[in-house]
Amino acid sequence: MALFLSENDVKNLLTVEMALEGVESAHRDLANGLAIDTPRARSRLPQTVLHILQGALPGQGVIGYKAYTSNKSGNRFLVHLFDAETGRLKAVIEADYLGMIRTGAASGLAARWLARPDASVAGVFGSGWQAEGHVRAICAALPLERVKVFSRKADKLQDFCRRLSETTGVAIEPAESAEETVRGSDVIGTVTTAAQPLFDAAWLEPGAHINAAGSNSLIRQELSEAAVRRCDLITVDAVPTALAEAGDLLPLLEKGRIHARQLVELGEVIVGRNAGRTSVEQITLFESQGMAIQDLAVALRVLAAAEAKGLGQTIPME
Repeated sequence: MALFLSENDVKNLLTVEMALEGVESAHRDLANGLAIDTPRARSRLPQTVLHILQGALPGQGVIGYKAYTSNKSGNRFLVHLFDAETGRLKAVIEADYLGMIRTGAASGLAARWLARPDASVAGVFGSGWQAEGHVRAICAALPLERVKVFSRKADKLQDFCRRLSETTGVAIEPAESAEETVRGSDVIGTVTTAAQPLFDAAWLEPGAHINAAGSNSLIRQELSEAAVRRCDLITVDAVPTALAEAGDLLPLLEKGRIHARQLVELGEVIVGRNAGRTSVEQITLFESQGMAIQDLAVALRVLAAAEAKGLGQTIPME
């Protein structure tokens, strides 16, 4: 019988470390030709949008998809896992928390592979739901001593920093300005819905790594063209997805100021096919749009943990 796992089940089972391992496995499989990932498709109505990401990890025995709706009343996420050999349903998993942790894990993984090994200070833009996963992941992935957080929602920022300091054991502190967030930071994270660039390219320090996680359409742009052009290495989840969704990159691609062949998939760095960072002075960028195989890999690990602990409800279908 297949299992249904609720949001509470996922929260009780999923750890950041589990997500980091799962996301890395998905990128390794993709780079080694052992995965299929289909970029996001959308069906739009005036009041509701349906988004679907699908893919397969045959080496891990799973094929499936994540579907979610966005509406002014909120977003609703579900991951469907099927056995890759038999096609039978394995699980349906509520995936709001799973998606938040998975999105953060992609940035944490990129920071682990691309930031300087001695990185100790991070600056993060955003204090919302997705920013929480981002902060938790970079703190798990790197030996950070301090994270500065800047947000337009100043009333919520103090609580965000206090809560994440307790969760991570790292000093998470409010930043007074965008400039303070960037200057002196070894790692920069942007996790917003901004339509305009968040900071001046001149503030970037040599050797910085940037995780840009919020711009997944042409109407969103967290990084200026000047900031992108300062980057010596531009990495992405997957090139086809980036060419369809990376709002930070699309204007430069359209103008010919960068070219698709410059984009390096993160998995290529992980398996050693691309050198990644080659000097302490380089500025590196990871543009995160999200992939079905990331969700599938994390969901598969959540399912295994649920089965081990006897959690979840059986679904009466084969």
